[in-house]
Amino acid sequence: MITAALTANALRPARGVRSGIPSFAAGWLTTELAPHLLTATAVDAAVSTARGRGSRLGYLLAGASAVGLAALVRESGRAQGLVAGALDADLGPDYLQALETPPSPADLATPWRRLVNPFRMREPRVKVIRGIAYGPAGRRNELDLYLPSEGPSTGAPVLLQVHGGAWTIGNKEQQGVPLMQHLAAKGWVCVAINYRLAPRDRFPAQIVDVKRAIAWIRENIADYGGDPEYLAITGGSAGGHLTALAALTPDDPTLQPGCEDADTTVQVAVPHYGVYDMAGASGLKTAIAMRDGFLARRVFPRSWEDDPEAYEAASPLLRITPDAPDFFVIHGTNDTLVSVEQARLFVERLRETSKRTVVFAELPGTQHAFDIFPSIRSAHVVRAIDRYLHWHWNTWRQQR
Repeated sequence: MITAALTANALRPARGVRSGIPSFAAGWLTTELAPHLLTATAVDAAVSTARGRGSRLGYLLAGASAVGLAALVRESGRAQGLVAGALDADLGPDYLQALETPPSPADLATPWRRLVNPFRMREPRVKVIRGIAYGPAGRRNELDLYLPSEGPSTGAPVLLQVHGGAWTIGNKEQQGVPLMQHLAAKGWVCVAINYRLAPRDRFPAQIVDVKRAIAWIRENIADYGGDPEYLAITGGSAGGHLTALAALTPDDPTLQPGCEDADTTVQVAVPHYGVYDMAGASGLKTAIAMRDGFLARRVFPRSWEDDPEAYEAASPLLRITPDAPDFFVIHGTNDTLVSVEQARLFVERLRETSKRTVVFAELPGTQHAFDIFPSIRSAHVVRAIDRYLHWHWNTWRQQR
């Protein structure tokens, strides 16, 4: 019965300010671990039958769960075609010619063997250097480096990973690991940061720390084999917000006190299920509810009514200019924490204003935080980001 309820919620999650959080908590793991739950359901039904303990209701629920879980597995597999289609549509099918090696069928297939135990995220081709200080805030201003185990070549491309957690929780070890391991194994230098958290440190402390980390990368990453002139940035949820805001506010002195003269530009941004409307400027009820019910209480020092300019300055939706860098925006339609409407509006405005490329992958049936650990869906998304970033890196080098 529990599995049937979890499956039903994953297929049709509850929406709304109050119901969205528990619906996410119940549906996130169910959605991404659907193959494992489907196997467990089949085994449980077989064991019950062998022991003569099965009941008609139990078999009906197990059958309904199996059908629903199979639909979730099938939907996850569609991610491969969806992200590939988004890249083709927004970059043109010829973008693959910019890659050193076009993706093989094996590169595009689901890596079932690695998904048997998705929480065992080890990559022998990658080494991690932990706990490097980039600022004065102790552990909240530390970063980890993910490097090729044999050492990167000089001038390797660099990726900055910004964790999520509603600006109030989370750390650098918890998110973005599949992507960083994948890229580091291919020669990239990946940087994962902690930053100060609210409510102890209210906004804009979080974006100030991201800027400080970018300044550290510019000054120090060459010592680890990275190219200080090329920086990609990514992150999910609150990390997606900080990713987009950092990308859209290069060298803004109000957001980088203490390093006002540092170059904080990034060349490309890949936000996942980000918050783009902190001010509720879109008029979306979910954005306004987040602003007044959470951000004003836990993240910002003052309410929107008392300081609307602070919320507007923190909204990537309102910071887009023609000089915005290239973007690859990713969001799921079943996200009950941050509505996909925010991503749609953000992408629409980017495409209207920016002179650079904008790729948008909208993933049906996908919850928030789908990429925390390896799954069918996240594996395909990681590989698509790999192709996109290598296309971008190669194109950028040719245009220098």
